[in-house]
Formats: sequence, C-alpha cells, structure tokens
Amino acid sequence: MEPTLLIPNRVLKRNSAHDTSRFGGGESRSSPRRFFINAKWIFGIMVLMPTVFKAKPESSHHLFHSFCLRPALRFETQGDDETVILVLRAHPVTQIPWIITALIILILPFFFNFFLANYLSTQQIIFINFFWYVLLFSYVFLNILNFLFNVGIITDHRIVDVDFHQILYKEVTVSTISKVEDVTVKTAGFIASLFNYGNLFIQTAGTEINIEFINIPKPAQAASIINHLMKTTRGH
Repeated sequence: MEPTLLIPNRVLKRNSAHDTSRFGGGESRSSPRRFFINAKWIFGIMVLMPTVFKAKPESSHHLFHSFCLRPALRFETQGDDETVILVLRAHPVTQIPWIITALIILILPFFFNFFLANYLSTQQIIFINFFWYVLLFSYVFLNILNFLFNVGIITDHRIVDVDFHQILYKEVTVSTISKVEDVTVKTAGFIASLFNYGNLFIQTAGTEINIEFINIPKPAQAASIINHLMKTTRGH
C-alpha cells in the first residue's frame, strides 16, 4: 500500500519516481492518480484555510445605517479596549410621515402664489416664499438630525443610549453589560411586523435607569446580540 501523500513536494517527488520506473527513462508523464492526489490536496487547503486563518468579522450597514454591525467608528466616551458591536437608529420607515409632510409643504406655495398674486406684490410674494422655505428647511434639518444622532450603541462592555432633544439638549444613558438583567422586544401592528421593527427594552439592576430603543430595525437580532454579550461577560 502506498503511503498517504499530503505535502506538494512529496507528491511531485513520489509521482515523478513512479512514472519514471513505470515508463522507463527520465520522461515524466501525467496520470489520473497524480491528478486526483493534487486535486484532493488543493481542495483540502481550500476547506481548511478559512478555519485556520479566521478573518476579522467585516462591518455591515443595513437600512440606511440604522442597523450597523461592527461599524468602523468611535464615540466620545469609548474606552481604548472597547469595541463597538452594534449601532442602532430608528427604522427608515418610521421617517416616512415627516418626509410626506415636508413634500406637501414644499409644493403648497406653487398653488398659493396664484391666489396671492391678486392681492400682493411680487416682492411680497417672494418674501413670503422665502420665509416659508426657510421654515421647511429647518423642519427637514431637525428631523434629519433627530434620525442621525438619536442612536443606541452596544459595545462589548456597555450599552449607550444617546438622545438629542431640539439640538441644544442631549441625554446619554449608559449601563454596563454586567448590570443588564432582562431584555424585552415588543413589536406591535401590521406595518412593524411587515418591516421588522419594534421597541427594545433593557432592564438594568438596582437604581440604574432602564434603556429603551424605540422603533429600531431587527429588534430580535439586537436582543440576541445583547444576550450573547451577557453570557460572555458572566462566563456562562
């Protein structure tokens, strides 16, 4: 019985000697067995390489960056040995009401100007339109900021809830993973079930303030990530 050949150099050396003794002379010829052994070795390398050399999990961003796994970002109170696991924002579907309102406000002056032309001068109409669109811009700008900066951050050490209120007021709630006692997911209504978003309630121990993530996408997956971190932290 021939020995099992695993290293490419040995495979080539053994097969070369076998071919030479069979056919005579120094001419090397290919054989089905040699091809099979080389193919088997290459396939083994392809299967084992991902196991031996595990790459670092890549970051992924879903639903307009409302569900970001392992994002390449840092926040102001992040520790040197702290890694961001998940960043959460409100589901984009929940932003549709103010977007529709903004579109209605956008087109209304095109209809009103026909009536105002009978009573006001052109300069007055331009001033009214300018003031109207400044208010529209402020409305859209505030809602965009509200979407971008009201975030939940889950790291391997802590859970951080950042809430901005009217730009000037910021509220930050922080709890360590070790103090989390219970995680509850609530999804209500047909639209929430259809687009897979809901509320995530995190109950903490003692006098710590409970944390709420409202209308986030994939709340069950977010809860699963937190539960996994809890088990890892407590050594279960």
